[in-house]
Amino acid sequence: MNAQVPAPKGQETGMQEMTGAEMVVQALKDNGVKHIFGYPGGAVLPIYDELFQQEEVQHILVRHEQGAGHAAEGYARSTGKAGVMLVTSGPGATNAVTALQDALMDSIPLVCITGQVPTTLIGSDAFQECDTVGITRPCTKHNWLVRDVNQLAAVLHEAFHVAHTGRPGPVVVDIPKDVQFAKGTYTPPQTAPRTSYNPRVEGDQDKIKMAIALMAAAKRPVIYSGGGVVNAGPEASHLLRELVDLTGFPITSTLMGLGAYPASGKNWLGMLGMHGTFEANMAMHDCDVMVCIGARFDDRITGRIDAFSPDSKKIHIDIDPSSINKNVHVDIPIIGDAGRVLEDMVRLWRASAHADKAALKPWWEQIAKWRARDSLAYKPNDDVIMPQYAVQRLYEMTKYRDVYITTEVGQHQMWAAQHFGFEAPNRWMTSGGLGTMGYGLPAALGVQIAHPDALVIDIAGDASVLMTMQEMSSAVQHRAPIKIFILNNQYMGMVRQWQQLLHGNRLSHSYTEALPDFVKLAEAYGCKGIRCEKPGELDDAIREMIETDQPVIFDCRVANLANCFPMIPSGKAHNEMLLPDEATDEAVANAIDAKGRALV
Repeated sequence: MNAQVPAPKGQETGMQEMTGAEMVVQALKDNGVKHIFGYPGGAVLPIYDELFQQEEVQHILVRHEQGAGHAAEGYARSTGKAGVMLVTSGPGATNAVTALQDALMDSIPLVCITGQVPTTLIGSDAFQECDTVGITRPCTKHNWLVRDVNQLAAVLHEAFHVAHTGRPGPVVVDIPKDVQFAKGTYTPPQTAPRTSYNPRVEGDQDKIKMAIALMAAAKRPVIYSGGGVVNAGPEASHLLRELVDLTGFPITSTLMGLGAYPASGKNWLGMLGMHGTFEANMAMHDCDVMVCIGARFDDRITGRIDAFSPDSKKIHIDIDPSSINKNVHVDIPIIGDAGRVLEDMVRLWRASAHADKAALKPWWEQIAKWRARDSLAYKPNDDVIMPQYAVQRLYEMTKYRDVYITTEVGQHQMWAAQHFGFEAPNRWMTSGGLGTMGYGLPAALGVQIAHPDALVIDIAGDASVLMTMQEMSSAVQHRAPIKIFILNNQYMGMVRQWQQLLHGNRLSHSYTEALPDFVKLAEAYGCKGIRCEKPGELDDAIREMIETDQPVIFDCRVANLANCFPMIPSGKAHNEMLLPDEATDEAVANAIDAKGRALV
């Protein structure tokens, strides 16, 4: 009989001796990470060496660290899991800052692991050194500089916990190179000390009852949902739909909340805000009870604060206490997870006697009058592709597929939000709070990696997409068949629109001259390029794009000077919207470029 070999020290409790670099890879595995996005450099080579020697975690090589962050955001937004990025010290970390701030403002769980110079060189202005913790402190939920290898595993597990818990957001773990080489004891997640960060998820029952009573007495109610409902998981979206059906209330949504309630739903008012529908914004302005769920009353939603929904009682449900009464005073604040609070609201509504839905009939009649204004209407054109028409055709030809949409930032982003109908959560990835040009292409890469069999389309602008165009190389390398659908109007469209309407039609540097030939650019990257210039050719071209089993750059030439309406002008209230039929065409007709030539 063979003698039993004693287990190595620590193994009986799950603890093992390993290097810091090995700890990083093991922590990724233990936290369920399947994919990370990154770019190697000297300060993270030990970690990259460990990644090379395993196959459980797939590394996606990007071409710029900002691209890694946005790809991780797209991955996170489409899956509900934390996105992970790995970058080197110095410029690697500073290049990640835009993505970190983007994730912070849009509440995206993102774990960013950065390399750092050896601890003995910190503060000496060593090669590729920067104060990563100091630089990223304002744009993360939390960050750590790990100087002791024996603390590394616990910090990594805590990082995932903080990124996911409460209001999701980005975190940074900065690891000096000597800590990556050093050996220490690895503690698995179940034995690692857990952070004291434990935000409240259950809403106050008395306040929820007060909210239900206020809602039951409402004559002109509206539900205003946001990205917090999406972040709370699919069940929260299901409960939101159930609450709408039970109450008969109309519902609108922020840009980030699209899909939580289906665009085909009979109570849907469309998106609200600066480029929201007339009916959504007027309902917000004239309502008597507003139920805000998982949104933060940002300026693109409220317009002029002192004129925002002046006669309504406001209920605000948010997991982040700092968002309560930050921008708009509310009457019933409820701190908690949107899904948990919605569950309580549905239960209490079912259990109580409420006024009949017929009491809301006059309110719905008024909404019908606002809807009749058809605020998303545009003038069709048989010779030139209107951008709204392009988005509508894209939607009609993809709506029965498993499709995920990302966007860049600008007019095309708003047209996508207005004209592409989202029926489910986690299908819409866009940069809302920061408005990051260049977001959509790498985000599409992240979504495609997470959902390899899905159709992933980046609705892009010709100016915005060039900011991260290099990530097409990543898509080709990793065989991610993303579709880049460019609404090419040869302008920084939203900048041009604001210059036209608010700056005396002085089009200062908004005309994007010297654009590349996008078809040739696609061929240079080794993927497919398609160009379409006529409305009658659009369906066939879109079909070709969809059926192409490789990355595609689609150059859709649209009307140069189309404006995005409706629009709440800067400093105006919801009831002062500018509608398409109220906008004069004089500024468009008289537009000239910097060289004095008439633009057509």
